[in-house]
Amino acid sequence: MAAEATKPVRIFVNHVDEYQGYHISKYLSQCAVGATLEDNEEEEEEAGSVLSGDFPVKPKEGCYEIHGTLKKTGAKQPEFVKEILSYDTREQMYEHLVECDVIVYDITQDPDQIEEAMWALTELHQDIEKLESQKVFILLSTVMTWAKSKPADEEDLESPLTEEDYRKRKPHQNYKEHLAAEKAAVKYGKTKKSRLTTYIVASGLTYGCGENIFHSFFKAAWHNAFTLPVYGNGQNVLPMIHIRDLAAVLQNIADSKPKVKYLVAVDDSQNMLDEVVKAVSVGLCTGKIRTVTKEEAALSKDIDQATLDQLMLSLRLDAIYVKENFKINWACETGIVENIDQIIKEYKKERGLQPIKACILGPPASGKSVIVKQLCDFYKLHHIRAKDVITEAIANLQRSAARADAEEEDDDGKAAEDAETLEQVNENMAENNDRLDDSFVIRFFREKLASKACQNQGFILDGFPKTKQQAEDLFAPDEDDEEEGEDGGGPFNKRLMPDQLFVLEAGDDFLKRRVMQLPEAVVAGTHNTEEGLLRRLSEYRAINTEDDSVVMYFDEKEIHPDVFDVSKDDSTMHAALVERIKKAIGKPRNYGLTPEEQEEIRRREETERLENEKRERDERERRERQEADERKRCQEEWAARLEEVKREEHELLEIRSEPLRNYLMKHVMPNLTKGLMECAKVRPDDAIDYLAEYLFRNNPQVD
Repeated sequence: MAAEATKPVRIFVNHVDEYQGYHISKYLSQCAVGATLEDNEEEEEEAGSVLSGDFPVKPKEGCYEIHGTLKKTGAKQPEFVKEILSYDTREQMYEHLVECDVIVYDITQDPDQIEEAMWALTELHQDIEKLESQKVFILLSTVMTWAKSKPADEEDLESPLTEEDYRKRKPHQNYKEHLAAEKAAVKYGKTKKSRLTTYIVASGLTYGCGENIFHSFFKAAWHNAFTLPVYGNGQNVLPMIHIRDLAAVLQNIADSKPKVKYLVAVDDSQNMLDEVVKAVSVGLCTGKIRTVTKEEAALSKDIDQATLDQLMLSLRLDAIYVKENFKINWACETGIVENIDQIIKEYKKERGLQPIKACILGPPASGKSVIVKQLCDFYKLHHIRAKDVITEAIANLQRSAARADAEEEDDDGKAAEDAETLEQVNENMAENNDRLDDSFVIRFFREKLASKACQNQGFILDGFPKTKQQAEDLFAPDEDDEEEGEDGGGPFNKRLMPDQLFVLEAGDDFLKRRVMQLPEAVVAGTHNTEEGLLRRLSEYRAINTEDDSVVMYFDEKEIHPDVFDVSKDDSTMHAALVERIKKAIGKPRNYGLTPEEQEEIRRREETERLENEKRERDERERRERQEADERKRCQEEWAARLEEVKREEHELLEIRSEPLRNYLMKHVMPNLTKGLMECAKVRPDDAIDYLAEYLFRNNPQVD
């Protein structure tokens, strides 16, 4: 007889479309039921893949089955969620909830969920005798309910609090409802544990997987902010935990149903706020931070009050029970600062912030700079031109050398080194007619491409490198660079190497005609004179032969070029060619438009809309005036034609009636006149009869 199919273990998670609900559900959907109760190397390897985020999103057989709710109306159901609960009344929702084995209510993200969580727990408690199987209710709360707690040892202010001190906890003033919910959950879980058992998890501030509370710092740093803000003095200790480690805590509770009902979920870091912000700044931008007072922060539009409250928290907690009793393959046990490189990779991957690195080559006057500028504006990339790179590098050397002259105490020797480099650069330019040797140019390019800005957003190289040797020097791997790669054509620096190459082609005659057609004002002071173009074309053809070219270098590294014939593109500003290159590059991989840019686009669209409406209104009024004038002209024309027709008819009638009038005047009117006169004299009773008899008597034919 076939074994009866095992019923899946269902876990309910609220708001699976929000940061915590999403990642907790994603993690649990890949966790085999009871995995934390077994010592299995295969399970550990599988857990490791879950922690790294490299796992399929669809639910697997034998894993927890996720049921949940959405916060945003119309939000897409995550693929790893089995069912989104749909209900019109809470009674209908309760019918779904009671079918789940584990119910996880996160009240950290949305305070409105406190009331719903307490309603669900109250309903379960009231029906405790009717429950067919044990229900595990996990209230995911926050360490903010400990915010005002005193240290465990008041003589040692650095002594951490543990789960055993949970009865002494005192909440932040804005988290008293969370504390009340925790206490209610503890009370309901004591009635009949075989039917309903409750757990409270005081979660540290969550980080990782695209970020939550620390997102503003990561986003500002990714956008190359010069300094990142530290609210207050930055010396406050933040209890934190990686979101996947928090999910692992919930997994252990669901698997083992521990005796301890109140658990603290934090890592071992004990990092201060300024350490966290500094690590983000070093990892993504300049490494600089600045202090911002709490009052200034409260007025800032970049941070809300709830986030500020959490970032100003100062609390030392130690999750002793979790560390000693739970089986967790920690993602970041030592905290965000020590694992910042991993966290930054997660952040970029989760947010889709992968740099676009490209290079556009082609002969002089082929339109490289025009095309690159449009692409950089569209993709928010850095436009890398030799002239700009050299100018910027020399300016940086001059600023740094000025610090050496000032003999600043905090200088680490770099200023003196830069002063020496600047002197060498000046000497080299003086010896080479204001031109730099390739050794300096390559150095400046490598520094630029390795900068945090280019590594964050990406870049497009505009016409450089020009030779195969320059390419080999520019993309040569560093000795201590772990990311150097070899794809069949020798090692190279993956961080600096473009991922895509676009080559513009055009004949010399076409390029000459193009330059000849340029206005004098545009050509003046540039290399695009006839003599300058011929010299540059000759140099370009000489260094780009079939047997030796920079394109061949890229080809050897398995970066094959997309070639475009510029002479076949007659669109304005190479718009058609730009669209073809965009299609080859793909969609943007950044945050998109900033609020300021969105507002500017909105204003521009509104202005265009108003102008279009005005043009349409003016055009409508013009057409109406034209139609009115046309109607008036037609009416006047019709009236004139009618008068003409009447006149012609009158003349025709006149012409046709003339013989009749002559006949009447000759033969009728004389006798009729006499008869009328005679009738007037006699005044007979019947004048008509009298007149008829008179005319009969005096008929000329009768006579």
